[in-house]
Amino acid sequence: MDFVCVKNDLVFGVKLSSYALGTRSSMPILSGLKMEIEGNRLRLYATDLERAVRCEITIDNQAGDEAVVLNGAVLSQIAAHLPEDERITLKTDAENGTVVKLRCGEASFDLPTLPVEDYPEVPSLPQTKIASLKVKNFHQGLDQTAFATLKAAETTRLSLTGVDVVLKSASLKMVATNGYRLAMKTVGVDEVFEEGEYLIDASVLTDLDRVLSQVEEETVDLYKGEGQLFFQSGGVTFMARTIAEEFPDFERVIPKENTISLVFDRRAFLETMQRIEITAAEESGAVTLRVANEESAARINSADKVKGEAEERVRLKKVPSGEIEVSFKAEYLIDALKRMHSEETVLWLSSSEKAGLIEPSGEKIAPEDEGFLYVCMPVRLGG
Repeated sequence: MDFVCVKNDLVFGVKLSSYALGTRSSMPILSGLKMEIEGNRLRLYATDLERAVRCEITIDNQAGDEAVVLNGAVLSQIAAHLPEDERITLKTDAENGTVVKLRCGEASFDLPTLPVEDYPEVPSLPQTKIASLKVKNFHQGLDQTAFATLKAAETTRLSLTGVDVVLKSASLKMVATNGYRLAMKTVGVDEVFEEGEYLIDASVLTDLDRVLSQVEEETVDLYKGEGQLFFQSGGVTFMARTIAEEFPDFERVIPKENTISLVFDRRAFLETMQRIEITAAEESGAVTLRVANEESAARINSADKVKGEAEERVRLKKVPSGEIEVSFKAEYLIDALKRMHSEETVLWLSSSEKAGLIEPSGEKIAPEDEGFLYVCMPVRLGG
């Protein structure tokens, strides 16, 4: 190996690839970043088997084609602290073929290699392109859904750790749930060549989002593999392994017959919930909403033997058509309200025993909130 390249190109590739490093894996080789030279192209690979990143940059190759694996975490740290210089050189040590010399300006590093034959094969980009969408739409969809999942350490049901990605007609639907709440976002898609449904771990999609945020392309193309979904934008390809578990039937969860609508100024409702949550009971985190006939405000309160209690009235934009008393976990309502942008929001209810539905409301719904809805199960308080 002997090549020279633009420093910023290599730093960019190493940074993107580092999002897929298997730093916590029991397989030491997954901590490595594979560098594969073919002509004047350098391909960088990283994978933890659940996700993979491939990035390609142009180099000045001064030797033959070759592949090496270097410690990804070390290389990432080096890339973040290189001295000011436009060029960077990587060359296999002439005396010790298992060491790569990296030079930039006055700084030099001797980096031991890992056995390239142990590195797992990263699936290549399939030929089946299934869709193309704007990166900003993907980002907004993930932001308004992934928060509703559970982490892998919190459940044995893998479906509750993932975001369900549904391609249908001219739209992409992203859905996430933890069994007590559900967030759904529908975004427009530039092109859909093949409909399908893919369940992907939320943490994997979050890493994909970080990668896409650093690629200057406005669109991302989706490709279907065997148990994987590929995302390509510019010279970067991200592979996400799909979860082989059935996602809950979310259409059945969404309440359809809601007789009571509570329309709030979103920010006022959010700030009230944040204050009332302070004295919510530790075990339930519940706050209670009470609305009476012909009243123009909702009373929201919480109480705990240790913390104390609080109550606040928050004005309604419209007089409700019925009365109700219902309790929700404050955190769940706050999570949704924080991720909305519209001035108004509506909480649809039918009874104190059935799920509530939150949507943006009003004549000026923010573009970022188009296609968003959120379902939250009530909390049953004893006594």
